[in-house]
Amino acid sequence: MQELTLPALVENLPRVLEFVDGNLEGLGLSPADRMQMDVAVEEIFVNIASYAYNPEEGPATVRFETTKSPATVIIRFMDRGVPYDPLAKPDPDLDQPLQKRRRGGLGIYVVKQYMDGIEYEYRDGQNILTLKKTL
Repeated sequence: MQELTLPALVENLPRVLEFVDGNLEGLGLSPADRMQMDVAVEEIFVNIASYAYNPEEGPATVRFETTKSPATVIIRFMDRGVPYDPLAKPDPDLDQPLQKRRRGGLGIYVVKQYMDGIEYEYRDGQNILTLKKTL
């Protein structure tokens, strides 16, 4: 398990991606899977940076783990910001014309499509969002 804790600021996204990509090295991910992981990590971290502590600032922790059977990457995001379950909102209706769709929710929908599992819990005063991708 590897962990990175830093201020939840959008300008720290490159450090988060570097941390995740460095841990993905050597795991045999296809370029498409790696791109999906990067998109998911970016979406979740930018949401934390934009909304968790707004207008204040606070820390975010990104934890990287792997399991062997089945081979899975687990990326866990933790913050002590406002409790918020992004999975509680319904998925956007992609059959609706763009003008009639509710605003927001498309990013988390994409994350759900790219990952093999996504879970949220609020425990001990912190938001914990877990992404899983089977290799």
